[in-house]
Amino acid sequence: MGMSVGAAGGGRGRRGGRRSRKHGVMSEINVTPFVDVMLVLLIIFMVAAPMLTVGVPVDLPKAQAETLNSETQPIVVSIRQGGAVYLNETEIPVEELAPKMQAVAKAGYEERIFVKGDRTADYGSVAQVMASLRTAGYSNLGLVTDLPDQKN
Repeated sequence: MGMSVGAAGGGRGRRGGRRSRKHGVMSEINVTPFVDVMLVLLIIFMVAAPMLTVGVPVDLPKAQAETLNSETQPIVVSIRQGGAVYLNETEIPVEELAPKMQAVAKAGYEERIFVKGDRTADYGSVAQVMASLRTAGYSNLGLVTDLPDQKN
């Protein structure tokens, strides 16, 4: 009777004693897989981030002005070099701009509209687009420019 108590109890038996002395409870966290996953995600996001910028490629003029902070996604009207007009990313004839903008007036006519005119675009084309937007009822128009290159 004493033998069975000694073999099974107290952790000094043939199996329990040796294992518990050599391999105690591991209280450390292995961070190597976590770091591997984070590095893979970092590489994925670094490759994907430039692809997220969408829009019509326009060579903007340079000007010094403060940037405007906007909580909502603004409507962007772009004018390319040849006079082609884009509403966000869709090409649209200038004649259809005012009716289309009246239909888009989801947040009212106080919604900010950004006008991106190419540096080499005809001034008359930019003026015509801005006049069409004013005709549609929008008064909160903003011209988009790039910051000038800083030479130090």
